Amino acid sequence: MKMTIGEVAQAINANTENFDKAMLDESLTGVCFDSRKIQAGQLFVPLVAEHDGHDYIDNAIAGGASATLWASDHADRLPLTIPALVVDDLLTAFQQLSKYYLDKINPRVIAVTGSNGKTTTKDMIAAILSSTFNVTKTQDNFNNEIGLPYTILQMESNTEFLVAEMGMDRPGQLDFLSKLARPDVAVITMIGEAHIEFFGTRDKIADAKMEITHGLKADGFFVYDGDEPLLTERAQQVDESVIKATFGRKDSNDVFAIDSKDGQYQTQFHVNLWPEIDFTIPMIGDYNVNNALAAISVGRIFRIHPQMMADKLAKFDLTKNRTQWLSGSKGERILSDVYNSNPTAAKEVLTAFKNTTTKGRRIAVLGDMLELGTQSKAMHASLADALDPASIPVVYLIGADMDALYEKLKPVYAPENLHYYQADQLDELTSDLQAELSADDEVLLKASHGLHLENVVAKLVK
Repeated sequence: MKMTIGEVAQAINANTENFDKAMLDESLTGVCFDSRKIQAGQLFVPLVAEHDGHDYIDNAIAGGASATLWASDHADRLPLTIPALVVDDLLTAFQQLSKYYLDKINPRVIAVTGSNGKTTTKDMIAAILSSTFNVTKTQDNFNNEIGLPYTILQMESNTEFLVAEMGMDRPGQLDFLSKLARPDVAVITMIGEAHIEFFGTRDKIADAKMEITHGLKADGFFVYDGDEPLLTERAQQVDESVIKATFGRKDSNDVFAIDSKDGQYQTQFHVNLWPEIDFTIPMIGDYNVNNALAAISVGRIFRIHPQMMADKLAKFDLTKNRTQWLSGSKGERILSDVYNSNPTAAKEVLTAFKNTTTKGRRIAVLGDMLELGTQSKAMHASLADALDPASIPVVYLIGADMDALYEKLKPVYAPENLHYYQADQLDELTSDLQAELSADDEVLLKASHGLHLENVVAKLVK
């Protein structure tokens, strides 16, 4: 982001009557809402959440902030050494600024959501488009009412495409995000059980996911899984001016895989439109082919050559802790998939993990899948269908609801190969797992982010 303080003030209707011309003309190089990460020349946004960002203004100034947004109800604490743009509502002003900047840069916007695979699909789309265009994509988990504006304001002035991941945990959230970004293309990867605690049924999840089309431009594209009846039904209600494009496994889709083959650390497949081209993704799991098909569908819209798409997919940058292979300190191979989890995703990665080739043992470490509501215990127990001692001989479980899976597996696994821990016993799990691992083993870690298995991963790779 490159804007003057005066331009920012105009965009958010902030009062500048006490600013001189030198202040108004001063350039800002970006925005930051974490005072620990502020860089020289940036605009500090002191959001109020668990902590009040206004309390950290001195840190932001010390870090080099050139100006700050400031809530009017904190006017008695105005900083004296840098310009403060006073607004009634900080978050609204932040969102308003991002909308202004989006209009100024005017990239084409690809919006991506889905119960599973949205981050991977976002990464794949960005890789494919980067073969020809300047692309900005969502980093980490910046996919909500704060994360989307932040992503927008990270764009360089030469950005031609913005690939924005959009998350949701309640009705109306995607409606807001879509109308803020006004996408040229809206992508829904699939409908699963994520957040079913808040929605109750997959039908209601599908309704909420369809909100991503609410801000879609009249001449835009809607890309969705054509094998999912919940989406094909709802796609009929999307405005007729929107072009619909489907992907999946059935030959009724516009783009479909005609085969796929799992390798040790990658998956190969072919596509109906270009059967002569070998597509490879650096991830295991046949389910990831669908994410690639969604990305290929977007590439096709913007006339990216299929061979260029294949080249980009073969080496695309995957966001950390999403089906990521790592090397452990003992030489073991670690499959880290600890950012999020739900029954569909967990079963898919377990199935892929069972088909790897290893001289040692496969060890699964599974943590609670959150936000499953009253069905949570049963959904955790259902993972037993994807586990057996012959292919995954050792299992570690952690979390209150994983107790249901533990009870289901007791008759199947020997006691010494089935381990259960409460959520606050992460250190004990880590210690026991480290003691058990050997150089030839492979270990899969999968859980919702709230279990913090990334801390286990960090200790295993030291």
